[in-house]
Amino acid sequence: MIARMNYYIDVLKKYAVFNGRARRAEYWFFALFNIIIAIGLGILDAVIFGVAADGAATGLLGLVYNLAIFLPSIAVSIRRLHDTDRSGWWLLIALVPVIGAIVLLVFMVLEGTQGENRFGEDPKETLPDSTVTA
Repeated sequence: MIARMNYYIDVLKKYAVFNGRARRAEYWFFALFNIIIAIGLGILDAVIFGVAADGAATGLLGLVYNLAIFLPSIAVSIRRLHDTDRSGWWLLIALVPVIGAIVLLVFMVLEGTQGENRFGEDPKETLPDSTVTA
């Protein structure tokens, strides 16, 4: 699981890179680690800041994290759409209630285009810099 954290870190390194392609693994491991971190921060928020009268945690740490991760989340989503040979504008379909979220989920689950497409090389065929030998 620790080795998969590299996907999360790679997305953060490409903080605002909207061009190129992202594999399914990169997108979904980023989403998984976001959920794990959000749960941890929610617990910390409740412990540190307490719980409001209505039962909700105040969420200051979660809010700061969500603001910091907002741009990388959009960027990796757009790169994931690029991998399926779709424009990043398809991300706006999520604004359509219920149906839009389902369509976007299907797009994110689909296998990427094999070989090069109009958005770049196939990320499955591209070797990481650390594995290239001289």
